[in-house]
Amino acid sequence: MTQAIGSQQRGILLSEAALHQVKSLRDKQGTDFCLRVGVRQGGCSGMSYMMDFEDTSKITPQDEVFDYDGFKIVSDRKSLLYLYGLMLDYSDAMIGGGFQFTNPNANQTCGCGKSFGV
Repeated sequence: MTQAIGSQQRGILLSEAALHQVKSLRDKQGTDFCLRVGVRQGGCSGMSYMMDFEDTSKITPQDEVFDYDGFKIVSDRKSLLYLYGLMLDYSDAMIGGGFQFTNPNANQTCGCGKSFGV
């Protein structure tokens, strides 16, 4: 796993590789989206991560916003209860590549790393 960007306190941490990848994906969309990160019920361990681009006009006062050099990561407060301290990393490895979630709040995770339990 690579080092998190910046030294200020953030509820959701991004590695440089993850920031580069989400910025690249956003730029391909051609719009200034933010990245919404949250959780939902389901997955083999009880809760699954969700992550999607969203128009910045959909950010509400109930959301927490984390700024990474102009790129915004957004999470609703209920999800942040389960995600606080989450490290989002990215690898382009042929096996096991893609986004990886390291969640200090998870008591169990599934083999694919996309769901967790608390």
